[in-house]
Amino acid sequence: MHFGADYSGTAWIHSLVDCTTMLCAPLGSFIGNRLSCRIAVILGGFLSSVGLVLSSFTTSLEYLYLTLGVLTGIGFALCYTPAIAMVGSYFCERKALAYGIAMSGSGIGTFILAPVVQMLIEHYSWRGALLILGGVVANLCVCGALLRPITLKEEEEAHGPVPLDTECGYGVKAPVVSMLEESLAINNNNSHRCFCFQSMQEYCFLLMPEFLMLAVSFLFLASGCSLPFVYLVPYALDVGVSHHQAAFLMSILGVIDIVGNITFGWLVDRRCLKKYRIVCYMIAVGMEGLCCLFIPLLRTFTLLVPFSVFYGYFDGAYVALIPVVTSDIVGTHNLSSALGIVYFLHAIPYLLSPPIGGWLVDTTGTYMATFFLSGFALISSSLVISTVTGIRHCRRTQKHRNKNKNIDTKQELCRSDFYTASSKDVNPSVNTANS
Repeated sequence: MHFGADYSGTAWIHSLVDCTTMLCAPLGSFIGNRLSCRIAVILGGFLSSVGLVLSSFTTSLEYLYLTLGVLTGIGFALCYTPAIAMVGSYFCERKALAYGIAMSGSGIGTFILAPVVQMLIEHYSWRGALLILGGVVANLCVCGALLRPITLKEEEEAHGPVPLDTECGYGVKAPVVSMLEESLAINNNNSHRCFCFQSMQEYCFLLMPEFLMLAVSFLFLASGCSLPFVYLVPYALDVGVSHHQAAFLMSILGVIDIVGNITFGWLVDRRCLKKYRIVCYMIAVGMEGLCCLFIPLLRTFTLLVPFSVFYGYFDGAYVALIPVVTSDIVGTHNLSSALGIVYFLHAIPYLLSPPIGGWLVDTTGTYMATFFLSGFALISSSLVISTVTGIRHCRRTQKHRNKNKNIDTKQELCRSDFYTASSKDVNPSVNTANS
């Protein structure tokens, strides 16, 4: 209203924030790996806060694209991936539950901040609201300062023992200053080789067949998961649901999403299901896709409420398991780099799928094709994940067979050594008797 722009023009701000956050996720991983997750989050908090504060002084919509869309998005990217990766480093026994609680922060924040921001706009205008939000987001620097650097067991085995600090076997990392001093002491040629070798080690998981199939699965997932959030309310209005009830459907979906984050994470951490986390993730994504395929049968508010409940729950379930499944495949030491690639793969589908869904609505005149596209994309993602499960099962079977072969070979060698030693013990006595 202030700039006299249409909805499509202002919607690009939100799209740019989401797209920039995902596209720059590998940058957050890179800074977190090279320096530390603490530095990456503090830097990201500063950039995002500056972006919001500068946005409060904008004089055109294009300036908002740069400050609120790009600059704030880069700051969020530097915060998001390292913070998610640190959860996997801190927790080992209850990893899925820890991720569920951590990821629920987005839903809780959205649920609380939506009315708060509206109140700020009413009292202080949109400029004052952005200025206050810039101060709130600056607290990310404080959150980053609380991310204590630790050394994983894998790093300890590679670089020697360090004093243990937690029950998971973690040790406190050496200060960054000493690392910088060591790197400055090395000449340029050696440091360049070291940098290339370290980069190859960090991204060696890109050659893993399981991760490649997981990446394809995430492309399908990102293509389908955002469409119901965009088109649920318009669909409800199209079938005759009132504005108040249609908005209430999104509130239900958001609250149940938080419940799914925490409860499904707790459930998957049970001893009987911990070995089957990837299967639980596959089921959650598949069930979410099935919910979208039932949309043609749901044409009243009473029937759309169960859709919001089930879709919201399974959406929260799989979101909490994305870092867990990625960690199970690539390992904790590669988690930060892998999450950067994973969220990077979400960027383009997030940007393109809503316009494609809108084109289908304009072409067909109904929302059915859009929800069918979402459902088939999610089910395809689940089917691709099943191939990952098959690859992992075949590898375990082959490893078990090789282990059994090695055991049998060792037993045969022991038997042959035993018989050889026995024959040697018998021969001297025979020779003595003959003499």
